[in-house]
Amino acid sequence: MKHPREVTSPPLTSSEKTHSDKGESVTSGHKPLSSQEAEPRPDDAKKRPHFLRRLYDWVLGWADTPYGTPALFVLAFAESSFFPIPPDVLQIALSVSKPKRSFFYAAVSGIGSVLGGVFGYMIGFALWAVIGGFFTQYVPGFTPENIDYVGKLYEQNAFWAIVCAGFTPIPYKVFTIAAGIFHEYVSLTILVLGSVVGRFGRFFLVGACLYFFGPGVKSLIEKYFDWAALGLAALAILGFVAIKWLL
Repeated sequence: MKHPREVTSPPLTSSEKTHSDKGESVTSGHKPLSSQEAEPRPDDAKKRPHFLRRLYDWVLGWADTPYGTPALFVLAFAESSFFPIPPDVLQIALSVSKPKRSFFYAAVSGIGSVLGGVFGYMIGFALWAVIGGFFTQYVPGFTPENIDYVGKLYEQNAFWAIVCAGFTPIPYKVFTIAAGIFHEYVSLTILVLGSVVGRFGRFFLVGACLYFFGPGVKSLIEKYFDWAALGLAALAILGFVAIKWLL
């Protein structure tokens, strides 16, 4: 009975052994990927931006569409009751592209914000008992302590409290909804008048800066966004303290 003949490979030459020792394939003739090529370096992986930054970029993206002005109005309206990103972001982007229309965009922001404040007032007046828990749990700035504090401010001087909140980085939405909750101290007329003074003053100040200084303002915000966010938070805290001492 014949046994099948075993097939053996020819012995490796010295040069082939050298290549084999270095990790190269003799039969294929291709080099394996080195550790640097096979695994991406940690510094090559881009960090995913945090939620606030992604939301900021999404808002900013509307400036490059034909719907920039309507989006500005909607953003200003929503920010006065629940949305966390202020309309200044989109107003700045639109004004940089068309500096001559800076005051027009300021007016759009102001009108949307005041109307949104009226909507916030209605939330506090008619719906707070139903959806107040959602706001205190999910919307930044809506803590029971802040609501009670704003109510005490309204007892002292509702008009100037609204003006200061509308002009500064204090969460304006807290004041509009709290105005509806404490409607015995704040009439809708007082809310509208205070909002017109505070919000239009703020947005037209931004518009004036863009009209005279242009793209430099936007580039600074882009470069120092995280620091600007921390600075605005600090200013908001200082604003609450300032209102307490001024009223």
